[in-house]
Amino acid sequence: MIKAGIIGGAGYTAGELIRLLINHPDVEIVWVASESNAGNLVSDVHKGLVGETGLRFTSAGSLADIDVLFCCTPHGESAKFMQSAVIPDELRIIDLSQDFRIASDSHDFVYGLPELNRKAIVRGARHIANPGCFATAIQLALLPLAKNLLLNSTVHVTAITGSTGAGVKPSATSHFSWRNDNVSIYKPFKHQHLAEIRQSLKQLQNSFKADIDFIPVRGCFSRGIMAIAYMDCPVELAEIEKLYQEYYSDHNFTFVTSLPVDLKDVVNTNKCLIHLDKVDGKLLITSVVDNLLKGASGQAVHNMNLLFGLHERTGLQLKPSAF
Repeated sequence: MIKAGIIGGAGYTAGELIRLLINHPDVEIVWVASESNAGNLVSDVHKGLVGETGLRFTSAGSLADIDVLFCCTPHGESAKFMQSAVIPDELRIIDLSQDFRIASDSHDFVYGLPELNRKAIVRGARHIANPGCFATAIQLALLPLAKNLLLNSTVHVTAITGSTGAGVKPSATSHFSWRNDNVSIYKPFKHQHLAEIRQSLKQLQNSFKADIDFIPVRGCFSRGIMAIAYMDCPVELAEIEKLYQEYYSDHNFTFVTSLPVDLKDVVNTNKCLIHLDKVDGKLLITSVVDNLLKGASGQAVHNMNLLFGLHERTGLQLKPSAF
């Protein structure tokens, strides 16, 4: 059994991660750390786990007792942890914050988008930087184009996300009375996920220099992301579809479909569904994911499976909500 520890255990991503790992056939959760909840039952915070686990939060766990550490801490805290803790050489770390997503000589984290870096992950990586939720949906929409050097004009993206993307701590824009029956934009053209998106596209298409005009939108629902991208593209739709099918043919969670997609096709799963269309010379790409699963904790478990030589779908054969 793979022995797992979790820090930052009280948030949404940690709750989803615990739900996945207690049902994973090859994992034992040894401890879940949350200073503010130390001593309390995990199921007192993540109430959907009543009857599923008797684990209690701890203020800190021993790194020597685990094989893999999941960092579900706020942005900035993982970097502090890596600087202050004594990290065993063989410990695998999967960080769900943005602290190590950009490649640097100052760290050895591999960017953990399996559809891009699966070989690097399975060939000796120890530390994984889990991608952002918007970044996951948008990159999966664009990677096959970059692979075939077809990103040569401005990429326009509008993506709408559920309120869980803002985290468990209440704020003015996640308050039910404001968020419900409401839609708003934020961080237009300046969202922090743009850096990792551009990094990945340039990894496949070094000549990529076009703008990415990204408008993030707050949705009035809890879970899911729909990313809608379009750009000028002279290639026929049938050829584009073939390139996408080829790119994702040996991947276990990303699928290209001829049917229009919606959030309920993917919410509560680790899947990404992609739909392609061509209108008056413009390629239209729609990508949908669950922001807490494929966009966070499900992808973290996927990365863990790769690190430990398990089948990619182990513990991730989940059911969509459908209706």
